[in-house]
Amino acid sequence: MTKTQQIRLARRPSGLPGDDTWSLTTEELPGPAEGQLLVKIDFISIDPAMRGWLRDQRSYVPPVGIGEVMRSLDIGTVVESTHPDFAVGDTVSGTFGVTEYAISDGSDVSKVDLTIAPGPTWLGTLGMPGMTAYFGLLEVGKLQAGDTVVVSAAAGAVGSVVGQIAKAKGAEVIGIAGGPEKTRLLTEELGFDAAVDYRNDNVAKRLRELAPQGIDVFFDNVGGDILDAALMNLRRGARVVLCGAISAYNAEQLPPGPSRYMSLLVFRASMTGFVVFDYADRYGEAVAQIAKWLAEGKLESREHVVEGGVARFGETLNMLFSGANNGKLVLAL
Repeated sequence: MTKTQQIRLARRPSGLPGDDTWSLTTEELPGPAEGQLLVKIDFISIDPAMRGWLRDQRSYVPPVGIGEVMRSLDIGTVVESTHPDFAVGDTVSGTFGVTEYAISDGSDVSKVDLTIAPGPTWLGTLGMPGMTAYFGLLEVGKLQAGDTVVVSAAAGAVGSVVGQIAKAKGAEVIGIAGGPEKTRLLTEELGFDAAVDYRNDNVAKRLRELAPQGIDVFFDNVGGDILDAALMNLRRGARVVLCGAISAYNAEQLPPGPSRYMSLLVFRASMTGFVVFDYADRYGEAVAQIAKWLAEGKLESREHVVEGGVARFGETLNMLFSGANNGKLVLAL
């Protein structure tokens, strides 16, 4: 038997998740049965989508149930195995949950090559955020060389990769982020052409100044007023990519929809939502290309790693909603 601490959903939150949202339990796991593996979790991915999984409503995945282990994508090490495809010592990725150890039958578990990149990078630039950036920008946004691209939450896990891919593909890139530290990161370290500080700038005005011919691709992770500001500044034929709306994830009531949506008509533009899982059969393509850009120095991976046990999950998750993280947020056990 293996003892494991786990974070379970105790109650559905109203607004920002609090301490009473979670319960910390200790369970005993049996050894792996035939065809199973026991995984020690090393890194837990902390993602904005987690807030949506706490709502009891229809979505692209079922909500986490009351009393269930909180869903998360993790990187771990196989410590016991009776599975023919996984050996003790293998590093693996899978949706194991917020737990110290997990039993799996190997479904949707993949091996991870740490000689290419460390574990946190496989949860960030080479993981779901990287896949989201790659397919959202290139497939949904239909990026073309010479486009003017604007990215919201540009210092986050997805936005930082979107901007760098756009630069690698020959676009002009403007990032929207909160505070001078993050805007400096975008322009001085990640190669963005310009940055807008939504905390101190008039976003709509700055976008007009920085993109006088209009925006060709707006990759939105925020929603709300930021989305409206971008809609005011589109170019004819623009593509708006709806990836997320973190500004509203903790709202107790649904916020109003975009007031500038008629810009889509005026500029003959499109606004399209997508879920990265729709491209799962092409992840290998994206990983290979992003790994090549990393090796060539055309793309830099940024991870914000918080050290601690699973008990720190709740406070780490809430860092996303205060903007305390730079890059991909990871909890290291």
